[in-house]
Amino acid sequence: MIGSNLWHTLLVLALVIIAPLSAPAADDTLAQEAAATMRRAAKYYHGRVATHGGYVYFYSQDLSVRWGEGPATATQIWVQPPGTPTVGLAYVRAHEATGDQFYLEAATDAALALCYGQLKSGGWTNLVDFDPRSERTAEYRNGKGRGKNNSTLDDGISQAAIRLLMHVDRAHKFKHEQIHKAVNEALDALLAAQFPNGAFPQVWTGPVAPQPIVQANYPDYDWRTEGRIKEYWNMYTLNDGLAGDVADVLIDAHAIYGGKNSEEEDVFLSALKRLGDFLILAQMPSPQPAWAQQYNYQMQPIWARKFEPPAIAGRESEDVIAALMKICQETGNKKYLEPIPAALAYLRNSLLPDGRLARYYELQTNRPLYMQRAGKVYSLTHDDSNVPDHYGWKSSPHLDALEREYSELDEAANPAELSKEASVSAATVRRIIDSLDEQGRWLSVRDVDNRLIGQAKIAPGEKYLSSEVFARNLEQLAAFVRAADN
Repeated sequence: MIGSNLWHTLLVLALVIIAPLSAPAADDTLAQEAAATMRRAAKYYHGRVATHGGYVYFYSQDLSVRWGEGPATATQIWVQPPGTPTVGLAYVRAHEATGDQFYLEAATDAALALCYGQLKSGGWTNLVDFDPRSERTAEYRNGKGRGKNNSTLDDGISQAAIRLLMHVDRAHKFKHEQIHKAVNEALDALLAAQFPNGAFPQVWTGPVAPQPIVQANYPDYDWRTEGRIKEYWNMYTLNDGLAGDVADVLIDAHAIYGGKNSEEEDVFLSALKRLGDFLILAQMPSPQPAWAQQYNYQMQPIWARKFEPPAIAGRESEDVIAALMKICQETGNKKYLEPIPAALAYLRNSLLPDGRLARYYELQTNRPLYMQRAGKVYSLTHDDSNVPDHYGWKSSPHLDALEREYSELDEAANPAELSKEASVSAATVRRIIDSLDEQGRWLSVRDVDNRLIGQAKIAPGEKYLSSEVFARNLEQLAAFVRAADN
């Protein structure tokens, strides 16, 4: 017989071995809470907030006030992020993490709302109006709109719509006929809008005309008074993160449609490389080795809107650096890193006394440029004491983060093998779970600096719903759930 002491020892060992199998780990329990929270929040947002399957930016608590980049009617949804595509992509991430068809249905509704508003030129404008009598409709492919046919890459509008359609198309295994057709037309139109040098315009209505390929250079005329181009949107554009947003589309399209093992390089990877080549060409020469917001076909910085002068653009230069690193990591080619050290050094040397970057630096002198306004008339100035408040004249820099990412890519034997996954902490997940209210809402509090909410007549301190907050929280919870399952 086995002695009692031995029995006790064996029992303790058994409990030690079995306990981890029978009791869920802390992360598993938190992941279960996260999954339940995702479902509650998405059920409310999809069931109560959506209009025709789509979304705007902000909502009052009773959903009576709706706001995109301006007031929205009950028949309007916003394409411009953080509107319909932003929310739809969050549903896609939730479906990928959980396999729950509910999220795919919600994402599909958002994609179909975008299909309704796709222009004949293949892309999108900033909003979709389902009222065919509205003055805010455009020339929709379905024939139910009227107006302009201007597909735009400004503010990530067409880029975000295309990305949502691609991911929903893949989730349906490319068998949803309406979505598959729409995304193919959009991608064909986007590729046709790329110039031979790899650049893209801000707006297109059809294929672009070929232009000569030249290196960026300073204008040899007085840029203050000459060289204005009325239809600047047809020219090469880097405004508002255009390069990075287009790179995201091409990277996703390469992964979803191009394949990694084909004998010939797919069109999306080729387009991505040409975009990177353009960004190299567009770097201005010394003494300002960074980037402008807008270029003419001679690759000289030009005016855009009347408060957007030819200049070196601080924020856009940071955007370009980030885009070049994306392209490097996707292609594994370090040539896309070569412009970055000089650009980072220039931007660091150009910081304002308060540590921020100016939106504009005067060509060659590098003095910060601003605007003053009297009525509808704008005038250039170096004085920042009385600038209009409708525009971001300065920005907080991201140079430290960009330098860390650059070093990581530069030191890697193969940049394409570096992980792109970002982890979400348990503390972040707990905060998101605990901030969901009893109705399944993540409510934000309006602060005094939120101009759009202020125009929507939501008072400081009042709570409201934000599509950006909903999408970000849903994606972070989905990432945590997915990591826990792996």
